[in-house]
Amino acid sequence: MNTPPLLPPLRPIPLKERISVVFIERGEVDMLDGAFVVVDVTGIRTHIPVGGVACIMLEPGTRVSHRAAALAARVGTLLVWVGEAGVRLYSAGQPGGARADRLLYQARLALDEGLRLKVVRKMYAIRFGEEPPARRSVDQLRGIEGVRVRRTYQLLAQKFGVKWSGRDYDPASWDTSDLPNRCLSAATACLYGVAEAAVLAAGYAPAVGFIHTGKPLSFVYDVADVYKFETVVPVAFKVAASNPVGNPERAVRLGCRDVFRQTKLLERIIPDIETMLAAGEIAPPPPAADAVGPAFPDANGLGDAGHRG
Repeated sequence: MNTPPLLPPLRPIPLKERISVVFIERGEVDMLDGAFVVVDVTGIRTHIPVGGVACIMLEPGTRVSHRAAALAARVGTLLVWVGEAGVRLYSAGQPGGARADRLLYQARLALDEGLRLKVVRKMYAIRFGEEPPARRSVDQLRGIEGVRVRRTYQLLAQKFGVKWSGRDYDPASWDTSDLPNRCLSAATACLYGVAEAAVLAAGYAPAVGFIHTGKPLSFVYDVADVYKFETVVPVAFKVAASNPVGNPERAVRLGCRDVFRQTKLLERIIPDIETMLAAGEIAPPPPAADAVGPAFPDANGLGDAGHRG
């Protein structure tokens, strides 16, 4: 007689049902008794509901076991290795990834200038709440957006009483930036982690962007910019205005996590990605007639289109 398994197989749950981001520093991440745990230097164990988290940021001083990385992959949680205070994104484990049909669809939209322009216009329409000016190229729209962005930074600085000299930072030396820029860097890092988790969960390629190009996370930057001034930028200025002692980046991260929940970002982001791409008004290409299908089809999962298994 076959004995049924004690536990059901691990399957990803939709991104919209998860909490946004968790930061881990100076601890060993492992899987003990089937659970994802962090063990600190004193031996204290902290359990993390890895299957219910969209993105885990691993800061310096953190070591991850093979079993923990495998568990995160199975449940569709993105592991991101970041620098001190979470303001450098070094590498990421891939919990899902591009599906062939969606990757070809995304690539076709990005390669055709007319289709690309439609997608970019929709991104700006969602971001600014109004249709962008007609008969403008992508480059012209980018210039218009740049003016609005700089003006928005100035207005937020005035609102929160922060001295603002412009967005200025050196990626090779983050600590030399002033407090507002350090807070902004920490805030955008949080948003980029969540946006990358969403892009992968939706089955698209992070590198194939429409406004940004030439970077491994170009599409992530495109998506994140849609929500940046609605979510994390006000948090960064608010924290900078309070001039916190000790660790302002931690205050920024906590504020970002709260605003992600308040704005229901994880519920909106994948449907918004589909809306942006649908502006191209083409259908995803069907598989080639002579293509060989999978020998062992995956069972229907609980997660999003890009989640594995």
